[in-house]
Amino acid sequence: MIRPINTSFTKILHIASDEELRRRFMILDESIKANMRFGLLLEVLDKVAEEAALSYVNRYFPEARVVTAAIDNIAVRNVTDMSRDVHFYARINHVGRSSLEIGIRVEQPGNPTHHIASCYFTMVARSGVGEDATSVVLPGLEYTEEIEKQRAAKALKRREEYKQQQALLHEPPSREEFEMLAGLHKAQDEPGFNGLLAGQLTAGAWERMYPEQENVPKKIFGGYLIRRAYELASICSEQVAPNRPIPSAVNRINFFHPVRMGDKLHYTTRVVYTSGSLICVEANIERISRDRTTKALSNSCLFTFVNVDDELKPQPVPVVYPSNYSEDARYLAAHRSCLSMHMHP
Repeated sequence: MIRPINTSFTKILHIASDEELRRRFMILDESIKANMRFGLLLEVLDKVAEEAALSYVNRYFPEARVVTAAIDNIAVRNVTDMSRDVHFYARINHVGRSSLEIGIRVEQPGNPTHHIASCYFTMVARSGVGEDATSVVLPGLEYTEEIEKQRAAKALKRREEYKQQQALLHEPPSREEFEMLAGLHKAQDEPGFNGLLAGQLTAGAWERMYPEQENVPKKIFGGYLIRRAYELASICSEQVAPNRPIPSAVNRINFFHPVRMGDKLHYTTRVVYTSGSLICVEANIERISRDRTTKALSNSCLFTFVNVDDELKPQPVPVVYPSNYSEDARYLAAHRSCLSMHMHP
């Protein structure tokens, strides 16, 4: 059996020496802090996870492919320095029946080393093409070292915690949460209220999928989709941020249905929650088949931004007010998600 250490995979973005690559990853062609395109970084992360998973799966099933099922919480620890290369260190933490959890650490070596983020991707092994594709049963890993056993246990724990969080979404508000929501609704009834209503803080876009976005045969690259969702979410967050919103976390990204060539995609983003300097934006991607007979939610994402000044110091943002049951539910879900990630204003 193979040990996790034997599944290690490394990718380096040579932005320090490759001027063309550096320019592609820049937000602005000038010297500002936190100048890396985070959405493009997410796209690279998805590709790194795919390649790490595929190298393991193809040992046993040469014709099999892997697709992204979910991206777990990503907390941004430090902003990137555009004068340093970016290193992605990937390793398989756990192998289930047909799924794999890939842990990726993003760093910029130097003095000191910058730890940008750590993230976890759930990939699923599939064989066949289109409607004939089936899941592949994978052999497990051999966990010899204690650290390998701990990482495997944490992978299973993350899976259980997500299930618990999903179940919690259907739980009624606690007394404290009820009072929080009641206060937000009461404020809207006050004379002269001019707060920001959640229902008005939205942004949307449409796009057709073409062969150039293909990854797995007949299916669109998931990394491209989450980059587009993030970029629109970032634009949406600017409706609330008085200064500059930069990424603080990816709370969760789910992949529900594959997107195929020819599909029409409807991106919708909405500000669902604010607290202190934090802004939570929900992004959904709905796919409509080319013959318009199928409509389904492809992806759901929750991104958290922090509003900062030119020196990247957190600055307060206005309160966002939910006005109906759906907005209350989104507000509460984002509130709980931020608490579970131990994020503070």
